[in-house]
Amino acid sequence: MEDKKHLDTVTAAGLLVAMGIIYGDIGTSPLYTLRAIIGAGNAIRADVVRGALSCVFWTLTLQTTVKYVILILRADNRGEGGIFALYALVRRHARWLTLPAILGGSALLADGIITPPISVTSAIEGLRNLYPDITEIQIVEIVIGILTVLFLIQAFGTSVVGTAFGPIMLVWFVMLGTLGIAQIAQAPGILLAANPYYAWWLLTEYPGGFWLLGSVFLCTTGAEALYSDMGHCGRSNIRVSWVFVKTCLLLNYFGQGAWLLSIEGQKLGERIPFYEVMPPWFLTIGIVIATAATVIASQALISGSFTLISEAIRLNFWPKVRLRYPSVQKGQLYVPSVNFLLWAGCVGVVLYFRESSNMEAAYGLAITLTMLMTTLLMSYYLYVKKFQAWGVVLFLAVYLGIEGSFLVANLIKFPHGGWVSVLIGAMIAGVMYIWLQAFQIKLRLTEYVRIDHYIQAIKELSRDISIPKYATHLVFMSNAARQSEIESKIIYSIFQKRPKRADIYWFVHVDTTDDPYTMEYKVNTIAPDDAYKVTFKLGFRVEQRINLFFRKVIEDMVKNKEVDITSRYESLRGQNVIGDFRFVVLEKFLSFENELPVRERFIMNLYFTVKGFTTPEDRWFGLDSSSVKVEKVPLVIRPVENVKLKRIPT
Repeated sequence: MEDKKHLDTVTAAGLLVAMGIIYGDIGTSPLYTLRAIIGAGNAIRADVVRGALSCVFWTLTLQTTVKYVILILRADNRGEGGIFALYALVRRHARWLTLPAILGGSALLADGIITPPISVTSAIEGLRNLYPDITEIQIVEIVIGILTVLFLIQAFGTSVVGTAFGPIMLVWFVMLGTLGIAQIAQAPGILLAANPYYAWWLLTEYPGGFWLLGSVFLCTTGAEALYSDMGHCGRSNIRVSWVFVKTCLLLNYFGQGAWLLSIEGQKLGERIPFYEVMPPWFLTIGIVIATAATVIASQALISGSFTLISEAIRLNFWPKVRLRYPSVQKGQLYVPSVNFLLWAGCVGVVLYFRESSNMEAAYGLAITLTMLMTTLLMSYYLYVKKFQAWGVVLFLAVYLGIEGSFLVANLIKFPHGGWVSVLIGAMIAGVMYIWLQAFQIKLRLTEYVRIDHYIQAIKELSRDISIPKYATHLVFMSNAARQSEIESKIIYSIFQKRPKRADIYWFVHVDTTDDPYTMEYKVNTIAPDDAYKVTFKLGFRVEQRINLFFRKVIEDMVKNKEVDITSRYESLRGQNVIGDFRFVVLEKFLSFENELPVRERFIMNLYFTVKGFTTPEDRWFGLDSSSVKVEKVPLVIRPVENVKLKRIPT
C-alpha cells in the first residue's frame, strides 16, 4: 500500500523532480527534430512543413501519450518501471521473454551514450549565431567540459539533481510555449497541420516521405525514460506534468512551422529553426537556457541507466558492480562504474561525430528497438493480466506497425552513423547474454547435498576438542534455494579443506525476488543449537547488506529464546560475552580439470575474465571484511575423463 501511495500521489515537489529528471531528452527535441526532417539543402515547401508537424503531433500523441503515459505506466512492479521491471513481472510465464528484455535493455543503455552528446552539442552550436568565428574544436571542448561536470554531480543522487534541475526545466518549457505562441499568432492557420491527412500525404505521396520517419522519431526518443524513471518520480506526477510538457512542446513545434512557412521556397542552410523563432535581443538568454536544458536532457538517460543496471544485476544479466544509495528515498541510486563508462562513451561520441547533424544519424535506431521490445513484453503482461484478447491483439498490432515503420525508416541511418549505437548495444547485449548463460551453466552443474545427511558429522566435529576452534559461529553464504540442501563445496570446506570446528553452523541464502522492495527472512532449524539455515527474500532493488540483516535475525532469535549466542569459552561465558561470528564466502574459479565444448569454454572464460574486474563476493553481500574468509573453490563443469597416463617401472 505504501508503494501505491507513493506511486499515485501528486505533490509539487514530485512534479518538480519529474520535470528535472525525466523530460530532458524529449523536452529538448525541438532543438533538432524539424531541422532534421526538413533538411538543410532542400527548398522549403508548405505541404512538407505541414506534413512534418502532423507527424510530430500524432507521434507524440500515439507513441508517448497513449502507449507510455496512459498504458505502460500501469505496469508497475511495486512502484518501479522500466523494461527490466516489466520483464520481472512476466518472466515466470515464458522463458523466451529473456531475449526481448536483453535486447531492449541493452539498446536503452546504448541510447544513454548517444543522448547527452547530441543534446548538449545542439545547444552549444547556437553560439555560432552570436560568435560566427567560433571553431568546431572550441565547440567540442565546451561540450566535453559540460558533460564531464554533469557526470561528476551524479554522485549526489537523482533526488538532489532533480530538485536542482526542476526549476530550470520549468523555465525551459515556459520559454518553448511562449516562443511558439508568438509565431503561431502571426500564422494561426499552421494549427490545421494537426490534421492527420497531412501526415498521411507526407508518408505516402511525397517522394521519399516514408524515410523521413527516421527524423520524425527524434521527437519521441525520450518516451522510454518516462517509464524507466517511474520509481524516481511516481506515476501520477508523470501523468500530470506530461499534460503541461506536451502542450509546450507542440506550441514550439507549430511555432517553428509558422516561421518555416514565412521563408517558403528558401533553403534552410545553416539556420536552426529553434533559434530563428527567438527575437534577436533574446538570443543570448535563449542559448543559455537551452544549454542548461540540454545538460539536463542527459539526466533522464543517466538516471534511467543506473536503474537498469541495478535491476539487471539482480536478474543475473550484469556483473555485480558497486551500487551506492545517496539517500534513503526509494529509487535513488548511483552506480560509479556505469557513470564512468557512460562518460567515456559520451566523450568518444563527441570526438568521433563532432557535430550534432552527424550525431542525428546514430540517434534513434537503438531506442526504436527498445520500444519494440517493450511492446512485446507489455502485450504479454496484458495477456497474463487477463485483458480482453481483442485489446491485446489491437495493442500489439498497432504498436508493432508504428514502431516497425520507425525501425525500418531508421535503418537507412546505419551506414551513416547508426552502426555506432548498434555496435554499443550489441556489446552490452553480449555481456548480458554471457552473464546469463554462465549463471545458468553454473546453476545446472553445481552439486547440492542434503544437510541432514551430515548433521551427525557436524555435531561430532563441533565437540571434537582435538581440533582448534575456528569460530564460535561459522556462517557460510550458500546458493542453495531449498531449505534442506547446501552445496557439496561447503561440506568439503567444513570437513576436508581444513576442518572448521565451530559451536554453531549457519547457512545463509539470499533469494532475489521479482518484487523490487521485499525484505523478509525465514529460519530453518536443522539441529537446535548446532545448525541453522537462514533464507533472506530480498527485492531486486534492495542493497544486500547481509551483515546488518543477519545481525537483526540473530537479535530476533535471541529475543525468542531460539538460540544462545553467548561465547562457549568458559572464561568468557561467565561474563556473558557474545561469541565471535565468522563468515565464509566460496568464490568459484574455472578449474583446469575441465573438458568443455568450445561454446561453453568461451562463455566461461569471458565470464571469469570480466568477473575479475567486478566487486568481490564479500563486498557485494555487504559483509565486514575483518570477519570474512574468501575461499577459492574450483568450478569443475565437466571433469577430464580417460586420462592416458602410463606408469613406467623404476
